Amino acid sequence: MTEADNLPPADDALHLLVVDDDRRIRNLLKRYLQGEGYRVTAAESAEDAYAHLRGLHFDLIILDVMMPGQSGYEFAAKIRAENAPLAEAPILMLTARSETEDRVKGLEAGADDYMAKPFEPRELALRVASILRRAAPRMAAQSAPGQNAVRFGEFAFDPDRGELRQGDEVIRITERERDMLRLLLETPGEAVSREALGGGGGAANERTVDVQVNRLRRKIETDPANPLHLQTVRGFGYKLAIDR
Repeated sequence: MTEADNLPPADDALHLLVVDDDRRIRNLLKRYLQGEGYRVTAAESAEDAYAHLRGLHFDLIILDVMMPGQSGYEFAAKIRAENAPLAEAPILMLTARSETEDRVKGLEAGADDYMAKPFEPRELALRVASILRRAAPRMAAQSAPGQNAVRFGEFAFDPDRGELRQGDEVIRITERERDMLRLLLETPGEAVSREALGGGGGAANERTVDVQVNRLRRKIETDPANPLHLQTVRGFGYKLAIDR
């Protein structure tokens, strides 16, 4: 380790919140991510995390699933439901479980991505950097809709900013939902496969795509059970019908 590695992160460095009841993992992540140039605050429980959230801004949350008291699922769902800036902060969920149902549950709660324990700290740091890169255009977006916004019904999505609006109201969406909308808008009105929307990975990953689509429909459809905009292409995937 060089002398530069021992320097504290800059005051304007991106700020991460690590929530995990395992002190060893908290300390490992804090040391490693600080070495990557991030500011890191650690919390041992959801209750401890809420205390930090009252006075600090975070650019990303790394969240354990299985914790005493409120679980990671419950914590994610609660902050996603709150009308506050933190409701849009990306969430990377850590889980000791690898079953599809557990991953689906995390995505339904509002997580943007997930990693299974045990994990390599370098891989986690790369995943964090990728999520933050995708979030950067949205965080820098101004209040007015961009010129490249695409409209469908009462909604407009700006693929450059990753911003979804209903009239003048900004609708909260996750990073995965933004990525899906961008993919669908590459060929508007044409079908995109589940595999493409999920980034590959087989049937288990296709199941998570269905969950994410259902969640997105609840935000952009008057009747999610009978969607007008985000339509199913049976046996293949989905398409987004836009205004011409």
